[in-house]
Amino acid sequence: MANDEIIREVWKVLEGRRDNPIDSYTSNIMQDSDKRAEDKILEKIAEEAGEVLIASKNDENLVYESVDLIFHTMLLLVYKGVEIDELFEEFERRRK
Repeated sequence: MANDEIIREVWKVLEGRRDNPIDSYTSNIMQDSDKRAEDKILEKIAEEAGEVLIASKNDENLVYESVDLIFHTMLLLVYKGVEIDELFEEFERRRK
């Protein structure tokens, strides 16, 4: 798998966990009541953003913490029904 394809693969897994829940962290967080699920995901994003800031300031684990932040942001977008191509289209629009 090419490195850039991993994002699409993770996105598909998240969609599958949303649409066909299993006993997993991502399924469980998305299956909570609508309000609680979104709140839990948003709390994780805030937590991970703080960890990215600390990692950057301490010059350690920045990539690891950044992946956690990106993952939880992707989880939110999948939960909210955003299609991955919407992200790519927005990046392309901004590049022009």
